Amino acid sequence: MQHTLYPQSRQEARRAHSPAWPLERALLRVLLLLALVAVAGPALVQPSNYHDFADQRAWGALPHAMDVLSNLPFALWGLAGAGALVQALRRQAVDTTAAWLAALFFGGLAVTTAVSSMYHWQPDNTGLFWDRGGMVLAFAGLLGLAACQGISARAGVALAAAVLVLGPVSVQVWAMSGNLLPWGVLQFGGMGLIVGLACLRPVAAGAGPSHRGLPIRWSLLIALYTLAKVLELGDHQVFEWTGHLVSGHSLKHIVASCAAWPVVAALMAVMKSRAESGSPSRAGSKGAVRLSPTRAA
Repeated sequence: MQHTLYPQSRQEARRAHSPAWPLERALLRVLLLLALVAVAGPALVQPSNYHDFADQRAWGALPHAMDVLSNLPFALWGLAGAGALVQALRRQAVDTTAAWLAALFFGGLAVTTAVSSMYHWQPDNTGLFWDRGGMVLAFAGLLGLAACQGISARAGVALAAAVLVLGPVSVQVWAMSGNLLPWGVLQFGGMGLIVGLACLRPVAAGAGPSHRGLPIRWSLLIALYTLAKVLELGDHQVFEWTGHLVSGHSLKHIVASCAAWPVVAALMAVMKSRAESGSPSRAGSKGAVRLSPTRAA
């Protein structure tokens, strides 16, 4: 009778015994802290010359040609990732949560190709609004994958959902008030979260069915993202150093698109592991242990 009257107590007890629960609570506290900074921190204003990109050259009827065309690698990586994901699903080499988060990331790359190309066709705040909104999809998938690998599938889904909600809100705040701080917190705070999650050793697969993920090389992804930001900040300098051959912003698009490389490589790795094991990868199986090294390893 007690089990019927107090089902919530049983659920809380199960959570208390979950190895991932302390990390999930820590993640929630970090998110609340970032939200507090975004709301209560000093307002940031976008520079007045933000749309003044170095390479203004047109190719025929295509304005700002290099900045527009350099978005194509996002679509190529998105297609490559989608193809690898479909193969991994057919071979039962990836669990459902990681598959959905990876699909969100690759879909976000495809959307980024469209909205970023539109923005660079005629750079202004209206186009930038849609550009940043499209980037939210890729951010959500990527952060979800990091939390899924470092903490639990539940944490991955929750973090991705939070980004999908708060990301558009931060862009809307900037559009209405000019305050760029919430968007900055989302972008740089999100990468800070990835760094922190990458430092965690995954929970043992035998601890419960809630943990899975992809063996993504986060150090490579972080390095690519950092290089992309450096190129973005050095837009005009790179354009001068290359003799007006290519600008830093155009190179930024290409390097940033390559952040999909570690995710695609992780999918290839789980397919290889699946082929070598000769059995479907399931949560808590030996294959999952290989993909998620434990502390004992």
